[in-house]
Amino acid sequence: MFPAAPSGAERACMETVPAAIDAGRSNAALNARRAAVGGPTLDLSIALHFGDVLYGNIGTARRLDFTVVGPAVNELSRMEALGKALGRGLLLSESIAHRCDQPVLSIGPHELRGVAGSREMYVVRSNRLNAT
Repeated sequence: MFPAAPSGAERACMETVPAAIDAGRSNAALNARRAAVGGPTLDLSIALHFGDVLYGNIGTARRLDFTVVGPAVNELSRMEALGKALGRGLLLSESIAHRCDQPVLSIGPHELRGVAGSREMYVVRSNRLNAT
């Protein structure tokens, strides 16, 4: 989660994409080290979306969790599942793709379970984590 205030939506979106690419590269390096010694690897699918959310401590006195909720979170969760199904390491929503300073490529509209209408999905053009 990257807050859009006080720096603005564009800056927040521009910061998320390099962070996600770095996370993917770090995971790939870790997987290579683990695979070299016969260890388990970890699949990673990252989705980025921009939208309004509510966050804070939610629950009861017996079980209190810090969490993020809202329609944007639900859409993001569906995007992550789509990215995994498509074999994409990093998937961007239109709201991120048009605000980031990376070259992006549309991979077309996709239906997201539980989300009305289709959503245009994007990948970072030069990101090797999105090779299929």
